[in-house]
Amino acid sequence: MAKVLSIASWNVEHFGALDSKTKRPAKPIGPIIEFLASQKADVVAIYEVKSQYVFRPIVEAMPGYQFYITEGPQMQEILIGIKKKHTAFITQKITFKSGQSSLRPGVLATMIIDGEYYVLLFLHLKSFPDPKGFGLRDDMMRRSLKFRSTLNKISGDPEKTHYIFMGDLNTMGFDYPYKAFDISAENEIKELDRRAKYRRMRRLAKTTELTWWNGSDKYAPGSNLDHVVASDHLVFKKFNGADISVRGWVEESDVDKQREWIEKYSDHSLLFFEVQKA
Repeated sequence: MAKVLSIASWNVEHFGALDSKTKRPAKPIGPIIEFLASQKADVVAIYEVKSQYVFRPIVEAMPGYQFYITEGPQMQEILIGIKKKHTAFITQKITFKSGQSSLRPGVLATMIIDGEYYVLLFLHLKSFPDPKGFGLRDDMMRRSLKFRSTLNKISGDPEKTHYIFMGDLNTMGFDYPYKAFDISAENEIKELDRRAKYRRMRRLAKTTELTWWNGSDKYAPGSNLDHVVASDHLVFKKFNGADISVRGWVEESDVDKQREWIEKYSDHSLLFFEVQKA
């Protein structure tokens, strides 16, 4: 099948965060940008961008892309790059902040490819398993799924609603103060799958379910936090039988090398996938 669009989605922990003494990025950003550029995706998304020092290096390293970054009172931004050969309309969607000014807004990129519209929503949902974090995350997830219905009305045909939302969805479960009502991370993901099916969407299968680990024994072997959810009629290239190729620390052969990768790049692996013609 012919390729329509390839996408790389990656949470780079505190990307460009400054050292308190030097006021320069604490971690070299060159290797991170090189790894992102090596994916050669049509669309790239980075979550947790924290300083203006990222802009010039990424523009110079990836001259074939146009870049967009969110703005507002939030501490972390979402950076989107789209190859210049593509036509796209990009907007910042504050409706996915659930009324909280400190949260990242969603980024909506509407791509026009071969006369068809592909709607991409990039999200970094609220973390933490406490009641506030879980409640905000759940509300943001509901808004993301319900948006499919809005798009259906615009297109007039669900089969023409080419909608994909993705990012660090932070599916880490819910720790209720009275423990008996805890929700595991696995059950939060199952609920996402159930709601997605109701909206005629599905969570794409990954080459490995684990996408996050900070290298510590406390959190080993890692967590399943990063996802892609798409209209169920869309077709994707297969990577070892999965829709998404997870690239990063999970590909390293032993724990020491995984820790080295995490230290150099990020505690999240990168998600790469390709939409194909049906």
